[in-house]
Amino acid sequence: MTPLTDRTSGIRSGDILVFATIRNEIGRLPEFLSHYRALGVSHFLVVDNDSDDGSARLLAAQPDVSLWRTGASYRQARFGMDWLGALLFRHGHGHWCVTVDADELLVYPDCDQRDLREMTSYLQGQNIRGIGGLMLDLYPRGRLDRADADEDAPLVQRLPYFDAGPYRCRVQSPRRNRWVQGGVRERCFFSERPERGPTLNKLPLIFWNRRYVYVNSTHSMLPPTLNDLYDGPEDDRLSCVLLHSKFLPEIVSKSREELVRRQHFNDPDAYAGYHQALAEAPVLWREQSQRYDGPEQLVRLGLMKAGNWCTRDQAG
Repeated sequence: MTPLTDRTSGIRSGDILVFATIRNEIGRLPEFLSHYRALGVSHFLVVDNDSDDGSARLLAAQPDVSLWRTGASYRQARFGMDWLGALLFRHGHGHWCVTVDADELLVYPDCDQRDLREMTSYLQGQNIRGIGGLMLDLYPRGRLDRADADEDAPLVQRLPYFDAGPYRCRVQSPRRNRWVQGGVRERCFFSERPERGPTLNKLPLIFWNRRYVYVNSTHSMLPPTLNDLYDGPEDDRLSCVLLHSKFLPEIVSKSREELVRRQHFNDPDAYAGYHQALAEAPVLWREQSQRYDGPEQLVRLGLMKAGNWCTRDQAG
């Protein structure tokens, strides 16, 4: 990794940090940065994997972003986790760290009223080292090559729908990492082979220690006890949701590109049919699809839980 703009000397004790790897995300970055700033994030540490769409230029101009660039293989870097692991080790220790992709917007109960500083203070008071949650795929009503609103509209207007279920969770040996599957991608692309459906659980918010490491994206961690922080959507403890914007119109061209680049999945050949199906811009919407209406809707549907994390009114 080559540093392009290293502003990490400005990181202060107590700052909440975001870590991300990106490639050609110019369309997502403005809302990504705005969303996490509104949640109370102080600094972004980003690895750009050889973007050619102006993403690096946009990020380098942000006063709260430190940026590195690499042209190395995303897949051979354990899907970017080796790059982020080095940055977490050097800069994340002793900070609450949000590790996400550019197409993931973190929401949690009451997040429209209480920011991450308040929530992480609550977690520390409860001696909780982090929270996990469900990656929730959002999609349009029509074909995948057309969003439901213009490019400058918020994500939840462009991709307003999601599947409320079913989701299932099981424990994997030997690390006790959870494996949540289900949702729209399984329904539309893996119904005949559900065991090949994507892993939907993540551990995005952790009070970082140099002894920690992500093993498989942010789906699992070491030491294994960290995997016990989240037990799937049925877990009654405080959890979050990552609003996942994978299905913006660019997914069609990106899927065609992935058939050539082969940088995702351990066995790219096994998922060639999946990328081919995405490249044909199918319709994912159905009558049972839910229209997104804010974080409290996700609590009502049981997709994330509030635990003992009370609302502002209850706290007062």
